[in-house]
Amino acid sequence: MTITRLETKQRMSRIVKHNGTIYLCGQVCADATKDITEQTQTMLDKVDELLISAGSSREHMLSATIYVKDMSYFADMNAVWDAWVPEGHAPARACVAAKMAREALLVEISVVAAEIR
Repeated sequence: MTITRLETKQRMSRIVKHNGTIYLCGQVCADATKDITEQTQTMLDKVDELLISAGSSREHMLSATIYVKDMSYFADMNAVWDAWVPEGHAPARACVAAKMAREALLVEISVVAAEIR
């Protein structure tokens, strides 16, 4: 069994690949001073980049766990999510309210995807 770890630091790897499955570490926005809509969009842009670099795409997502600072952001986050997920390719998903690592962060996502063969 081969496990490939990419962009590994002391605490985590940004991408881990094993048996055709790709695991992304938690992704957050590019600019935490923005609102929930822009934080969600730039977070998903990062997911796109990482999936492509790992040999996958959003069409091959298996599961996603979304952490929202406050459920009052749920509808606005979902509007961006719904526009981003290709029709017919929605992954298994969980969404929970969670305390963020930095106060300004409003949303974070962790994704598991299948590698494109």
